[in-house]
Amino acid sequence: MTHSLKKAVVLSSGGLDSTTAMAIARSEGFEIYSLSFDYGQRHAFELTAAKKIAERLQVARHLVIAIDLHTIGGSALTSDLEVPKSRTPETMTSEIPITYVPARNTIFLSYALAWAEVLESSDIFIGVNAIDYSGYPDCRPEFISAFEHMANLATKTGVEGKTRVHIRTPLLHLNKAQIILEGTRLGVDYSMTHSCYDPSPEGLACGQCDSCILRHKGFMEAGIPDPTPYQGTAVRNQDV
Repeated sequence: MTHSLKKAVVLSSGGLDSTTAMAIARSEGFEIYSLSFDYGQRHAFELTAAKKIAERLQVARHLVIAIDLHTIGGSALTSDLEVPKSRTPETMTSEIPITYVPARNTIFLSYALAWAEVLESSDIFIGVNAIDYSGYPDCRPEFISAFEHMANLATKTGVEGKTRVHIRTPLLHLNKAQIILEGTRLGVDYSMTHSCYDPSPEGLACGQCDSCILRHKGFMEAGIPDPTPYQGTAVRNQDV
């Protein structure tokens, strides 16, 4: 990719949503700066996926930042708390689950904002979704709008009028099936992505956490075979 392209910082978890958001950014002509976090998550296999995806999509740079959210705790993803299993999609959106990581997207977007300012980039992509998701408060449109407003008050480039930051959320109002169909159209290889909150030591998806259930449901509704390596046949035996 040439350096004449406009730059975008893309938050990449190595999962289905963030990879699709990255593919969309690339299709819009952005030079991609991929940003991932090693934050003490139990599903750290996602970092291996994020690295492979960055290589496949030929990003300008893939940066992994270490943040110790394990010390703070408060989430099943950063502690020994049990990850909820076999919940219905209705239950997932009725309460904020223990897999919510306190202030995670606020923290991640703050790092992305800092990097975007250094790069003189006006665009930050994040694969948040307000339809097929687990009820996280930092995936809602009002949060994104508030953060974007703050971002343009908090940076030197914003105050000086050099750049106006836009938090890009191309998946915000799409369901999982629509996301998968769009990514497939753009050539995303979803077998490279990792979504499970509680994988086996070998990295196999549990098939029973919220993320696995929503992922598999999306593939079924999209009419596309699910390429995810699950432990046994757990997810396939569930009525999702």
